[in-house]
Amino acid sequence: MNGLTVLAAAAFGSTVYLIAFSTVKWLNVPDPRVKVTGLVVAGMILCGLVGIIASASQSVVIGFVVGAGLTPPAHRWILRRGLSGRGGESLSPR
Repeated sequence: MNGLTVLAAAAFGSTVYLIAFSTVKWLNVPDPRVKVTGLVVAGMILCGLVGIIASASQSVVIGFVVGAGLTPPAHRWILRRGLSGRGGESLSPR
């Protein structure tokens, strides 16, 4: 198992998580047809990416799963840390 491959795949898994998170926040629109269509398209693209990754080597799959698994808790921690450091102001635009 190549360590550099695992790290690169972990970074890619983290990126895919953040893209999916941003897409879901962006698709939070009042029109349900737009929301459902956007979520279906985003889901199909993500499933395709995961399928491509799964057909690669074992180290790529392990790195992808590690990156995608570690990013959500780290992302929540960063957001909470930013809230407490700025006097309760949110870092994300609403």
